[in-house]
Amino acid sequence: PVNGRFTPAQRALHDLDGTAQRAALDCARVGVPYEAGHVAAVETLKEGLLKLGLLKGKLEKNLAEGTYRRFYRHKTGHWLGLDVHDVGDYRIDGESRLLEPGMVFTIEPGLYVSHDDTTVDAKWRGIGIRTEDDVLVTAEGPVVLTDALARSADEIEAEMTAA
Repeated sequence: PVNGRFTPAQRALHDLDGTAQRAALDCARVGVPYEAGHVAAVETLKEGLLKLGLLKGKLEKNLAEGTYRRFYRHKTGHWLGLDVHDVGDYRIDGESRLLEPGMVFTIEPGLYVSHDDTTVDAKWRGIGIRTEDDVLVTAEGPVVLTDALARSADEIEAEMTAA
């Protein structure tokens, strides 16, 4: 938050985004399809958006219709390597590539509510949240290379007041 303190609506979306990020991180394991992290993040975000009232109706209908896309417009990550958006196949023979030790990619779900979206309560409008972590896949599990950074709303507020 620009002023150093989250509003309740900002905090709710930040916390939901963090939950989605952790769901994707749980999938960052050897032998798991790359796409599994995105699916886990999307399912978490849709459930949270329904609970917060940004999406309406039943989860199944929102899943089928992709209504979440107005709040989450991108994939959950990309390969990292010699370049910030490194090259590499996400699919092999039409199937999501299985994660291997040594692969590095981002996990960065986001939520974006347009400032002029009159279909949602005014408290949500103009909020954008995106937290990016860099993750290394190892045989022992994922290693978050950016783990030293503040994540929770409380940690971010503390960082901003210390600055």
